[in-house]
Amino acid sequence: MEPVFSSLIIAFLAVFCSGLKVDREYERGVIFRLGRLSRLQGPGLYWIMPVVDQKIKIDIRTKTVDIAPQETVTADSVTIKVNAVLYYRILDPSKAINRVEDYRLAVYQTAMTTLRNVVGQNILDDVLQNRDKINQTVQQIVDEITEPWGIEIERVEMKDVEIPSSMQRAMAKEAEAVREKRARLIKAAAENEASQNLAEAAETMAANPTALELRRLQMLTEIGTENNTATIIMIPSELVTAFSHLKSEKS
Repeated sequence: MEPVFSSLIIAFLAVFCSGLKVDREYERGVIFRLGRLSRLQGPGLYWIMPVVDQKIKIDIRTKTVDIAPQETVTADSVTIKVNAVLYYRILDPSKAINRVEDYRLAVYQTAMTTLRNVVGQNILDDVLQNRDKINQTVQQIVDEITEPWGIEIERVEMKDVEIPSSMQRAMAKEAEAVREKRARLIKAAAENEASQNLAEAAETMAANPTALELRRLQMLTEIGTENNTATIIMIPSELVTAFSHLKSEKS
């Protein structure tokens, strides 16, 4: 009897130990009893009934999904390729197992089709300049779809936008034209300002002939310095008279 009793004890301990389960902090166990959802376990050590209970382990950490390049046509009929990365995590493991067959594939397919549809509703300039807005729109739509599955979409980021080479050349020409236009406007504004300053200077000199002669002398001095030549200056009598008056006033 003792060997039989010992065998029973060993068998009981083996069955009991086979029901012991351990989940890490980022893991949860969805327990099914005879095919029906029983409870959610973890983290830590717990026990399930062997044979009767079945466990499915779920990782609740944030997961990254790399969305492959998708070819789509924008609202202004430009064919482009876009790719993105999506971050999601499981809030309710029991829903992720029971509401959808393969939540990984479902999230990927939902994000892929949503990205293509949202990009197709925007023109090329918006896709290039307003990526944050498109990212938020895709995140909201995918999150609404995956919410019944117990999954939360944390973030969506467009990584790259591939534009046809012909469109790249056209955009480069457009940018060059815009820069040339800006340069011409700046030059025209500078010439306008310079002409206004010259007009004011001309009015000042016209009101004061002495100032005009002094400016002429300064110009001749600059010419002589630059060309290293001898310059003969004819001084008008009005200027001599003006200097004489100034000298007499000082004395």
